[in-house]
Parts: sequence; C-alpha cells; structure tokens
Amino acid sequence: MSTSTSTTASVSTHILDTSAGRPAAGVAVHLAARAGRDARWQALGGSVTDAEGRCRDLPAPPEGTSHVRLDFAVEPYLEPYREQKSDDGRAVFFPEVAVTFAVRAGEHYHVPLLLNPFGYSVYRGS
Repeated sequence: MSTSTSTTASVSTHILDTSAGRPAAGVAVHLAARAGRDARWQALGGSVTDAEGRCRDLPAPPEGTSHVRLDFAVEPYLEPYREQKSDDGRAVFFPEVAVTFAVRAGEHYHVPLLLNPFGYSVYRGS
C-alpha cells in the first residue's frame, strides 16, 4: 500500500470473487491519474493481486492529482467460469473493469472490487 503525504493521495484495492467466496488472485490492476477533469490521463503503473486479492504496491498518484482510474484486467481470471455462458454465448461478460473516482491530497482511498462472472460492484472502503 502506498503512503500519502499532505500533497498526494494514496490508493489501494483488493478483489473478492463473490461467486467463489474467496479473494481473486493474479488479476492485473493498472493505475492512472489526472489533474483536473479535462486533463489527460497519465498511466502510473500497476500491480497484480496477491493470494489475498490485494495490490500492495500500487504507485502513488503525483501531486495535483484530482482523479484516479483503476483498470482491472479481469478476463483471464474469469476464464474458468466458461461453462457459465451468458445468453449470447459469451463466457466473460465484463472482460475489464474501469473505476474512476475523485481524490483529495492527504487522503487514502481503498476501493474494493466485488466480482463475479456477470457483474461487479465497487465502493469506497476503509
């Protein structure tokens, strides 16, 4: 987990597979930031969820960041659910999940992703 200072925010996340009732390990997560809603996104790097479904080493957003985006590459993780096909024959309905949220300097943002083959939910955690 990144640490925050008075001039930056910090971000952490974890993924829980609600169908299996366990953490989602091995999911790539990328972090991007921008300074203002009209600014361009800056890719900052990423991580992969560990056995507990957590990304412990996401990069810290730069000073002046107002918005953060977490991109979760969930399709490879959801491949084992192929036998649960949707009505149109697709095995993975959401191949990726992008979550964008506003941040303030000096605050920590923990954004868990609750995932299953045909839906997801996010919230600001603690």
